[in-house]
Amino acid sequence: MKIHKEGYRMIPLVLVIVLAFNALVYLTGVKLLFLAVAIPSVALMVVAVRFFRDPGTVKSALPGEVLSSADGKVVVIEPTFEGEYFKDERIQVSVFMSVFNVHINHVPIDGEVVWYKYHPGKFLMAHLPKSSEENERTTIVIRTASGQEILIRQIAGLLARRIACYKGVGDKVSVQEQLGFIRFGSRVDIFFPKGTEIPVKINDIVKGGVTVLGRLEG
Repeated sequence: MKIHKEGYRMIPLVLVIVLAFNALVYLTGVKLLFLAVAIPSVALMVVAVRFFRDPGTVKSALPGEVLSSADGKVVVIEPTFEGEYFKDERIQVSVFMSVFNVHINHVPIDGEVVWYKYHPGKFLMAHLPKSSEENERTTIVIRTASGQEILIRQIAGLLARRIACYKGVGDKVSVQEQLGFIRFGSRVDIFFPKGTEIPVKINDIVKGGVTVLGRLEG
């Protein structure tokens, strides 16, 4: 199993903490207590390693197709006013990532990054509607060769404490590339132009870089 670069520091850190804690418990001499701690510690390490896995997703899209940026469950599909960049009504599709999902974020469509902004904020549960405006987040806008624009918003969740975005304004991007990474429970919103065909529905399980979330007009 390939480990994502975001795990290179975190996995050894978790391992050191787990080993140190288990060593302290072992020194108490209480064998039952040690076993009670050791077993969940192994489970924690397995979860940590799986969290930072990189499945090496094979990605491709037809012209006009917008792929999901994240693995997870579709929790929002609705028209909404996007007030940060577009300042008009868009179609919002949100994907919630649980701690068990791959947390790599993928570039959803080929184009150029024309807007990027980081917002410090709260760490509300990521599935709550107000997390889109109040939580720590980044906003990225990609403009396609035809001039259409897609806004992607990475949103931190209750447990998330770091959002990584690998792209910046002026970067040419492709669906073959990774957009970023969010540690632990979190969510990604994508804002589409009105008239976009949305082939997914609420509670659908989607795969980042594979599932088509929208088909742009024209």
